Amino acid sequence: MADKTIGFIGSGVMGKSMAINLMKAGFTLNMFTRTKEKAQEVLDQGGTWKDSVADLAKDSDIIITIVGYPSDVEAVYFGKDGVIENAKAGTYTIDMTTSSPKLAQEIYSKAKAAGIHAFDAPVSGGDVGARNGNLAIMVGGAKEQFEIIRPALEAMGSNIVLQGEAGSGQHTKMCNQIAIASGMLGVCEAIIYAEHAGLDPKTVLESISYGAAGSWSLSNLAPRMIDQDFEPGFYVKHFIKDMKIAIDAADDMDVPVPGLKLAKELYDKLSEAGGDNNGTQALYKYYQMMK
Repeated sequence: MADKTIGFIGSGVMGKSMAINLMKAGFTLNMFTRTKEKAQEVLDQGGTWKDSVADLAKDSDIIITIVGYPSDVEAVYFGKDGVIENAKAGTYTIDMTTSSPKLAQEIYSKAKAAGIHAFDAPVSGGDVGARNGNLAIMVGGAKEQFEIIRPALEAMGSNIVLQGEAGSGQHTKMCNQIAIASGMLGVCEAIIYAEHAGLDPKTVLESISYGAAGSWSLSNLAPRMIDQDFEPGFYVKHFIKDMKIAIDAADDMDVPVPGLKLAKELYDKLSEAGGDNNGTQALYKYYQMMK
């Protein structure tokens, strides 16, 4: 598998680390992103720059994408300059963007018609998980080809589960984001409560992080809130995008998600106050404004 050339598109907060981990695992890596400077660290460590999506697709056996929004995914995969029109038959594509389940199914269908094996495989774990190569990876696609791409996924993640057919990875990621959204409200409120009660929130975390309230957000993002560190491990603007996708999908299935909708309302207010490029832990600032 390591003799396969991987084409990687996207070098954001997580993508850069994921690409580097693939090279550390022995894969040859082609790289393209809209701003070449953002890919420089990957190129410095051995990645090969390609001038376009089409050039990358033609010269790669496995194509991994992790971009910003569903519209970016469409631009990368569709059209005469996109992945599907330019990849060789037998290529494997893995879209790791958090995107629409319907779009994942459309990509799968069009890719299959072109002889390409498409997977949707969104991730969870933020900047820390990407850097350490222990992301949770939720996969949708054909079981028959899943084992072929597993070694590449294992270079980036430690919890890799095939959830079902195309779109299943994205649906699973929506479950993840729904759980996080309401949980973030609880984390913020717990820290604010501790402060108002005259407690040291850091010592409070020592107790509650290991009890029934324990969660990834409580252990990893609450300390950043306390330290006023709002640098992005995952952008507010991207979380709002994810919540909108989840709400739309839930509405289509007639599934009630009042907690998710409340969380999105609060994050929308944070966005309006200029918080788009903060990390999701910046919701704490909204609670501070409400004091």
